[in-house]
Amino acid sequence: MNKAITLALTGASGAPYALRLLECLVQADYRVYLLASSAARVVLKTEQQQEWPSSPKEISAYLCRQYGAKEGQIVACGKEEWFSPVASGSAAPRQMVVCPCSMGTVSAIANGTSDNLLERAADVVIKERGQLILVPRESPFSAIHLENMLKLARLGVTIMPAAPGFYHEPKSIADLVDFMVARILDHLGIEHALTRRWGYAKG
Repeated sequence: MNKAITLALTGASGAPYALRLLECLVQADYRVYLLASSAARVVLKTEQQQEWPSSPKEISAYLCRQYGAKEGQIVACGKEEWFSPVASGSAAPRQMVVCPCSMGTVSAIANGTSDNLLERAADVVIKERGQLILVPRESPFSAIHLENMLKLARLGVTIMPAAPGFYHEPKSIADLVDFMVARILDHLGIEHALTRRWGYAKG
């Protein structure tokens, strides 16, 4: 298990995207460093009826059981766990996804505040010229939101709003979730068979 990635969840709506992405990353044999804000935990309870344990160690064990992950494959980190690998360019994974990504987190990353481990982890990926994907879920975007996202895009950050398409004729919410997760996996270079691709025949 030499592949590693950081997955961060914030307080924007879109918990189903994050959980499905986590499942796919585990299936692809990635070690996942998991960061979740306090607001993300509220969203998880509201949208998915999931109430995670209080400590990072307990969260890791809970999610490993949930997704059939190997021991140590999902590593939850506290928001002030500054000795976590994701806090340093010498140890952090080269890839990171913030899904869903709130506009407050977009602003913090765009301005390099690094007030918590999630923001610091994103800052590290940017400075180390790694791959950072943000999946914002907000509507409409204000000029402030757009300016912050433009700033990040010019730094090489991929801005991928949670806006699923319909050309694959989705029949369920799960189909819409898979559409977005498939696009994220495409950009990460991870093979999958979640959705039918554009131009391919049905069946």
